[in-house]
Amino acid sequence: MQDPEIQYRPLTPEEERRRRKRSIAIALALGAWVLLFFVLTIVKLGPQILSRPL
Repeated sequence: MQDPEIQYRPLTPEEERRRRKRSIAIALALGAWVLLFFVLTIVKLGPQILSRPL
């Protein structure tokens, strides 16, 4: 439950720009982390994992 006395003010345009830049930076870092894990998994398993019979 939220406290009814808490007042939230709207963000200024500068604060919105900062928030957007920070969100993009976090998304890029997360994407790089996922890509790194994917590449390391493929390297560890070896290239033959991609040509195995189904």
